[in-house]
Amino acid sequence: MSSPRAATGLRIVCAALWFICCNSVRAAEQPSDALDALVAAYPDALARHDGTFLYWKDGTRMPVGATEPDKSFEQRLRQPSILDQFHQRYPAGAPLTGPVKDFDPGRFRNEAFFRKLYGDCRRGEVTAQLTSVSWFPKGRTVKVTRLHGVAAQLAKVATDIDKLPEAIKQAAYPIAGTYACRAVLDTGLTSVHAYAAAIDLNQSVSDYWAWSKAGGEPRYRNRMPLEIVEIFERHGFIWGGRWYHYDTMHFEYRPELLPNARR
Repeated sequence: MSSPRAATGLRIVCAALWFICCNSVRAAEQPSDALDALVAAYPDALARHDGTFLYWKDGTRMPVGATEPDKSFEQRLRQPSILDQFHQRYPAGAPLTGPVKDFDPGRFRNEAFFRKLYGDCRRGEVTAQLTSVSWFPKGRTVKVTRLHGVAAQLAKVATDIDKLPEAIKQAAYPIAGTYACRAVLDTGLTSVHAYAAAIDLNQSVSDYWAWSKAGGEPRYRNRMPLEIVEIFERHGFIWGGRWYHYDTMHFEYRPELLPNARR
């Protein structure tokens, strides 16, 4: 039988290995695997891919881009291809720890892809798909898109959060927002909130990278309970608290980055 000290040492080693693996800034998946995951995540919209193009069920053909190992962080952030969306592996289930510099898995979003998927909010295409999901406190609702499982999965999140102790559950409300036709603060690109596929939780227990910077660099801080993070990840939502440019109130629906999420 191993000693408590040995067991503790093993846990530390495992956590360290997970940290190193999950904070790698290089591509974590082969392009074909990434595109397979994308097609599987949105079966109502996507038909297939051939490694060069993504084929939508309405006949649209969209280029996925090329693997470019020398592309900079800023280029991927501001001009991402579809393949760039998978450049960093999202570390679902990893210990809550400050990410390494510019590790922002999920922040590379190809606007043409997401606009095709959810619609253009400036044309009223997103509001036409809004639906209500029960939230907290009891009797309140939030509005998100009904498309591609967003509302259905958020309803499952709410069911699981409702089982948590009240002291933990309070981090989930009042919410700071869901749908908003707006851009991301630091890039000017379309926010996932503009597609009604994101939710910001209780701002009073949240932290944002631009609010706390030391020497021009973000200083990581988090107060969002792990229990809530795990529930969202289990149902297909990634968490902004796993980013170097962190946003701990923010959760967005990205099942392609969470292949083990329940649907």
